[in-house]
Amino acid sequence: LHAQQLNQIPGHLLRVGCRRCGRTVEIQKVDAVRLYGPDAMWNAVGVRLLANTCTQRAGRHEEDGCWPAFD
Repeated sequence: LHAQQLNQIPGHLLRVGCRRCGRTVEIQKVDAVRLYGPDAMWNAVGVRLLANTCTQRAGRHEEDGCWPAFD
């Protein structure tokens, strides 16, 4: 599922979680398509959604960020 384009995913709700902090981000497929385009890859969109709201900031690139787990 995570390696598909948004327009190829059958569900209407997309969900990505963080293995590091346990946070989950959901977005409706129509909103994701509107924001990122129908040909955007879900794994790239999911990583971006987590990164935009990440609370795990250590100041070092290697340690910063969430670790995505796609549902």
